[in-house]
Amino acid sequence: MIAIERTKGDGIGKASASLALGLMLTWVPIIAATAQGPAPVQNAPSPPPAANADAEALQGAWVRPDGGYMIVIKSIGPNGQLEAMYFNPNPLPFAKAQASREGATLRVFFELQAGGYAGSTYELTYDPASKRLKGTYYQAVVKQKFDVYFVRK
Repeated sequence: MIAIERTKGDGIGKASASLALGLMLTWVPIIAATAQGPAPVQNAPSPPPAANADAEALQGAWVRPDGGYMIVIKSIGPNGQLEAMYFNPNPLPFAKAQASREGATLRVFFELQAGGYAGSTYELTYDPASKRLKGTYYQAVVKQKFDVYFVRK
């Protein structure tokens, strides 16, 4: 609130000074707040190095030598979601394709629901020594598990 004080003789001068001082005090915090400028722009965080290594290890075409079945992994999302396709020899979409890491072990899970494979799954781990995907294939139609592996094509 601005107080205007009047005295005999130079009332306008003191009133003007009080008004000017009041306005200055009102605007100083506003000017100080805007003088800081906009908040710095933060870049999106880059994926952790492990995620990059996982992508490099998994992306590409993988062939199962015992039958020519193929899995093609195009990309890995930030939550482990895989963009992948199955070929036998025709393309079939995966109902679910997911990568996960448990300590040093990189795992992938694929589920098929199309073309006579309803409920069939692959549960594989990446073996960095042999550069293979190894694990089990569950064939839901015959309700059997098979030990399988895939090599890079």
